[in-house]
Amino acid sequence: MTQPGRFKEKRLRPLVFLAQNPISQVGVGLTTASALTLIGFWVVDVVGHGGSANPYVGIIFDLCLPALFILGLILIPIGIWWKRRRLKVAGQLPTEYPKVDLGNPLFRRSLSFVALATFINFVIVGAASYRGVAYMDKPSFCGQSCHVMAPEWNAYHVSSHANVACTECHIASGLGGYVYAKLNGARQMVHVVLGTYPRPIMAEGKVPPARATCLHCHNPGKYIGDKLVVTTAFGDDENNSVTRSLVLIHVGGQDLSGRLSGIHGAHLGHIEFIPKDATSQTIPWVAKVNDDGSSIEYVSSDEKAPAGGEKRVMDCIDCHNRAAHSFDTPEDALNKAMVHGRVSASLPFVHKEGLALIKAEYTSQEDAESKITAGLEEFYRTQHPDVWSQKRSQIDDAAKALGAIYGVNVFPFMKVTWGTHPNNIGHNAYPGCFRCHDGSHNTKDGKAIDNDCSLCHNLLAVDEANPKQLADLGLQ
Repeated sequence: MTQPGRFKEKRLRPLVFLAQNPISQVGVGLTTASALTLIGFWVVDVVGHGGSANPYVGIIFDLCLPALFILGLILIPIGIWWKRRRLKVAGQLPTEYPKVDLGNPLFRRSLSFVALATFINFVIVGAASYRGVAYMDKPSFCGQSCHVMAPEWNAYHVSSHANVACTECHIASGLGGYVYAKLNGARQMVHVVLGTYPRPIMAEGKVPPARATCLHCHNPGKYIGDKLVVTTAFGDDENNSVTRSLVLIHVGGQDLSGRLSGIHGAHLGHIEFIPKDATSQTIPWVAKVNDDGSSIEYVSSDEKAPAGGEKRVMDCIDCHNRAAHSFDTPEDALNKAMVHGRVSASLPFVHKEGLALIKAEYTSQEDAESKITAGLEEFYRTQHPDVWSQKRSQIDDAAKALGAIYGVNVFPFMKVTWGTHPNNIGHNAYPGCFRCHDGSHNTKDGKAIDNDCSLCHNLLAVDEANPKQLADLGLQ
């Protein structure tokens, strides 16, 4: 049996001696630094202050640092082999290796080098990890690193989620979500370099389900009740006549007694559907799965062939599909600008002319800005010279606002125009609710999916100049 001292003599001394080379010492430093960083992260994570809120933390600490740790381990034997080979070739390989002794100056220098390398690597790895996570978590990294994301980047700034990092919605939690997102990102980068990326870029089917992202902040079962929505529209007449519509939307949810009601309540159950394409704008087959496992199937009478395709479970984002990247219709965009005074309603026919200008086709956003400005100026200079002479500042402001409307909604180089990205909330501009609630989805016995308007909303006023309800509420 080999004695402990003998083992030290035959194994430990050669390893310690041969490991005293730059390659192995760098390997020791990398391994130690990455190990200390990982241990520190794990300790912080266990006590409840980890970085799980940042999806890229998993990439750094579950992939990059372990890779550095392994690289360091690989460098150690490579350095030992290199030094042994070099000494053997030179005929300087010792027959008896020096003792492991702190009194040995060479051994002390090696320990000092390893300690210094470990400290430096620890600082570098830690700082790089922190800065890398911080940088990749910024929306600017997602939206501005690649020009093809310009449409989504512009729409993001005017959305209700403008203060939410892109990674919160686009990367599911867990190592699998991190790896998938990075592999998908690498694939997209290759397409951008080769110029083979799709135009327009469609997010359908590429966003994690709501339970992996949205539900970290939102509770779909929360009882919201009714919500009053007031919309303002301007006419195409000379005075840009103002009308308002009031809709009481029954958002509903689940109340304290557990009763489901309203739009959210009706869709909290298990609903399956088969879309006809990736955009889910046409849905020929729907099924409501009951608690006992039975289901009620609805098939669109517009479909001549049996529904085929991937069966999906209905998710929040099947309706809230443009929660953070919503593009306006030209009518809505112009009405909003006029409500907020960016386009003055005192300019005659500004709604009609403005709408025609932003809906026209242009080769680029620069071309649009130039021609929209020139077109509006030409209209007032030739058709309303008195307005042109008296309200030049309002005309200039209106031209800038119209150019801005076009600039955040239409991107010719990406083939993004009005209506490219439909919004499934509601059913005025796009099919939305009517994808299923159109009266033509029926069971075998002829029962249709309910499409009673009053279940979802009540129209209190439609295109009225002075709705009485607004006066009653003191809002007019």
